[in-house]
Amino acid sequence: MPSFDIVSEVDIHEVNNAIDQANREVGTRFDFKGVDAKFELTDQSAVVVSADVDFQIRQMMEILRGKLVKRGVDIKALVEGDIEVVGQKATMSVKIQQGIESEIARKIVKMVKETKMKVQTAIQGEKLRVNGKKRDDLQNVIALLKDANLGIPLQYDNFRD
Repeated sequence: MPSFDIVSEVDIHEVNNAIDQANREVGTRFDFKGVDAKFELTDQSAVVVSADVDFQIRQMMEILRGKLVKRGVDIKALVEGDIEVVGQKATMSVKIQQGIESEIARKIVKMVKETKMKVQTAIQGEKLRVNGKKRDDLQNVIALLKDANLGIPLQYDNFRD
């Protein structure tokens, strides 16, 4: 029976490269001269953005988004926190979302069932497995999910005939 997996994964190595490039750009830009501004990747699932004031953090996030897009990382995977100002320092934590949360997974299963296609969808941890008798049905599921706005980047892998 043909099947495939629906996953939401981000290549941390590419994120790390984008952060290095963004740090280099912040270090060379004129509007950041004399400012202690930097990006830090913490425990492979969050980026801490720090600068002197909050508007600089917003500028730095634009730089980071641009670098991530150039490296092929979908920026929908970023969950931005609030900007916290403590004394002379402003910081913001940006979480990198890995995997499909159970609430979104149930929403995907419900969407697929509502179409009445002859496929079965099963939640397996942080991914979903879709089985069907025909390859065309599976391709229709992929098209349906590409059109849906779920707020997270989805990849389709492990396609088997």
